[in-house]
Amino acid sequence: MTRIAIVGGGGGVGSSLAFNLLLRDEPYEIALVDGRSGMARSHEMDLQQVVAAGATGSIRIVGLGEAVEADIVVISASVPLTVNTSRMVYLRDNAAILAQVGRALPRDWPGVALVVTNPVDPFCTWLQRATGLDRRRVLGYTANDSLRLRTAVGEQLGVASAGVDAWVIGEHGDGCVLLLDRIRVGGEPVTLAPEQARAAEQFVRSWYERHVALDSGRSSTWTSGHGLARMVAALTGPGEALWPASVVLEGEYGVRGAALTVPATLARGGVRELHEWPLSATQFAAMRAAGEAVRIATASL
Repeated sequence: MTRIAIVGGGGGVGSSLAFNLLLRDEPYEIALVDGRSGMARSHEMDLQQVVAAGATGSIRIVGLGEAVEADIVVISASVPLTVNTSRMVYLRDNAAILAQVGRALPRDWPGVALVVTNPVDPFCTWLQRATGLDRRRVLGYTANDSLRLRTAVGEQLGVASAGVDAWVIGEHGDGCVLLLDRIRVGGEPVTLAPEQARAAEQFVRSWYERHVALDSGRSSTWTSGHGLARMVAALTGPGEALWPASVVLEGEYGVRGAALTVPATLARGGVRELHEWPLSATQFAAMRAAGEAVRIATASL
């Protein structure tokens, strides 16, 4: 049975991931790792009944030292959410959490580290350097940006968002790069009118700030949990799948030594292939700028 350790299993994203994994057909041995043992224990007690209702996997609580026994370690632990305008405000405080995980992963660990904790890109960059793991086995979950663009395009065109194929690459933050020239609906290329393109871009770029302004104390737990479960399946299953994922780049898109979201074919054990799609001069410059911003943020850790 594939073993998944969730560091931050007592939080919203971690518990949502555990729930979504238990609902999948593939069996997963899920280990929750969380400093707030009462919350993690509460989720474990609850999810045990999901197993009793017919889920194929299992659920338990372990310490951080046991997480290295997992095939995939998902890092979703974070300091409490606040009203802010940028994920970068969590850089300093969440770095302490990542440092604990980094110390727990030996250089010969054969698994995949999947980073969810924000800011994702600097933490992917730092964790890959600190552990010495192959860059194809240290990934950041950033698919929500593309899902938000698909939602916005669906609204602008009056079509079901599930039928929209649209991608956001670059930084998971202000430096995101919307590929508005690669939109497809039902497999067919679509060009947005200028006002539709502006509205879609505004929707994506303002989503985070609008959401945290609600002061709900929660992140996009349902979207992330569902997406992460699918990403885990891509990294543990027999096939391959094309995903937006944050990966340390070594020359791709003119960026070196910084993790950014790029199109990546995922397969068992990590990234099988990184894809360099043609970009406009403006998009290419935006990728370079995003890479520099991530390098600066990482250097401050």
